[in-house]
Amino acid sequence: MKTLILGLGNPILTDDAVGIRIAQELKQEIPDLDVVGTSEAGIALLDYMVGYDKLVIIDSIRTETGKPGEFYKLKLIDLTPAMNFSSSHGIDIATAFKLGEGLGYKMPKHVTIYAVGIRDNTTFGEKCTEEVEARIPFIVRRIAEEERL
Repeated sequence: MKTLILGLGNPILTDDAVGIRIAQELKQEIPDLDVVGTSEAGIALLDYMVGYDKLVIIDSIRTETGKPGEFYKLKLIDLTPAMNFSSSHGIDIATAFKLGEGLGYKMPKHVTIYAVGIRDNTTFGEKCTEEVEARIPFIVRRIAEEERL
């Protein structure tokens, strides 16, 4: 099964980089894995995911009740596509995926999304906060186990 690990975020905004950092760590653990770390969003992500059987997306999430470093496993079906859009700049991942299917692209049949709780995504910095940084090795191991990478 052809698998892509897609780490999302901004590498210079502290915890916002956690998706990219985890994807990079997975690549170090499993060198033959296809891994992309990007700051792209929405429709631009189609360029990466087309042609894969399985897609694992890793991104940050900020919640009111969650703790930094907690992670949540979601399926694409858990996200509601917004089919009424006026610009390609505001397209979310679920909408981009549906658009790709509608255009006849070979989209992954298996999609898993891991959202990692964060503390700070507004401060410039190339390192995650201590709480998030400390959880990265654990999250990498869990994703590798759960996805059987």
